[in-house]
Amino acid sequence: MKNVKKDFPIFKNHPNLIYLDSAATSQKPQSVIDKVSEVYLQYNSNIHRAVYDLSQTATDAFETSRQRVAKFIGAGDPSEIIFTGNTTESINLVTYGWARKLLKKGDVIVLSEMEHHSNIVPWLQLKKEIGARLLFLPVTKDFRLDYKAVEAYPTSKIKLFALTHASNVLGTINPLETIIPYFRKIAPKAKILIDGAQSVPHFSVDVKKIDADFFAFSSHKMLGPSGVGVLYAKKELLEEMEPMRTGGHMIKKVTKEFATWADLPNKFESGTANIEGVIGLGTAIEYLEKIGMKHIEQYENELTVYALEKLHKIKNFKLFGPKDAKNRLGVFAFAVGKVHTHDAAEILNRSHVAVRSGHHCAQLLLEHFGVTGTTRASLYLYNTKDDIDKLVEGIESVKKTFKI
Repeated sequence: MKNVKKDFPIFKNHPNLIYLDSAATSQKPQSVIDKVSEVYLQYNSNIHRAVYDLSQTATDAFETSRQRVAKFIGAGDPSEIIFTGNTTESINLVTYGWARKLLKKGDVIVLSEMEHHSNIVPWLQLKKEIGARLLFLPVTKDFRLDYKAVEAYPTSKIKLFALTHASNVLGTINPLETIIPYFRKIAPKAKILIDGAQSVPHFSVDVKKIDADFFAFSSHKMLGPSGVGVLYAKKELLEEMEPMRTGGHMIKKVTKEFATWADLPNKFESGTANIEGVIGLGTAIEYLEKIGMKHIEQYENELTVYALEKLHKIKNFKLFGPKDAKNRLGVFAFAVGKVHTHDAAEILNRSHVAVRSGHHCAQLLLEHFGVTGTTRASLYLYNTKDDIDKLVEGIESVKKTFKI
């Protein structure tokens, strides 16, 4: 793991960069960059539409990536893997294609206070359209999810649970192996959607073992290109869902009177796909598998333990997230005294420490804790303990600058 950073050209081009914003987007290894270039240089063409060699090569590479994604998350059947533009679009596809078709006024959707806006706003729109009811599971004082609070809800009305696997602000990992069986017992007929944008890049995920009905994540947070999202859904659900976008590629037959949809997964992949992005995602998965997800998880946990030890020693500093590394990612949202989050981030930037500032698309969660924004540092496999030391030094510079 100590030699991983050399695989990422961004660090060669910016040797002083301390990149601590991987929860927003990850850097890309040379192998992924080379693969995207290879598509354009060697077999740029459209897929699924021609028999000539370039098109066949591109199609094979595209579908090989689908197979790699299915295997990587334990899906089994590649036709249960739908490529979208990002996690947000994947969740919108469920909102539009499944919930809008099957739910009705008064049906309950259970979310949590720690959701990213991508797993709140689509449901707010559905509430406006059909009158569905949204209920939010609370976050405890120790930054964990109080999932048993669902017992106070009208469980017979619950039709969907939509929950993040890991918080992009708190770093909290929700123990789905416990939570999902509990939800199944409480509301046996309800479906379960998991936002895996912050989990899939960092530790092994098996969608069959956790028994998710829908599972969404993005390429760009796991070393792959931007503009590619993934929706896994159980086949029977995909069969009954409606496509969100219609037009080219996703049809079986078109007449002047009607159109019928193509078989899975093409039914949901209208138009020309982000071909080079999907193929690049396959290469990103190859890279992660070569290192080993268990090794990545272990290494990041060691960094998280180290970071928590360092951060807890800082005075006039508040960390929003679990105090220990158990069921926790290396994501650290914090406040330095009363310094504005953007000011703190700018002082850190002067030391070449790149962090996120603002509400992190989680206004509901920050409102719960009585703040409008935080500064956030997030780790990935290319970070080191030295990066964490530089973060701590930068925070001390913030304190010195604002005399706190």
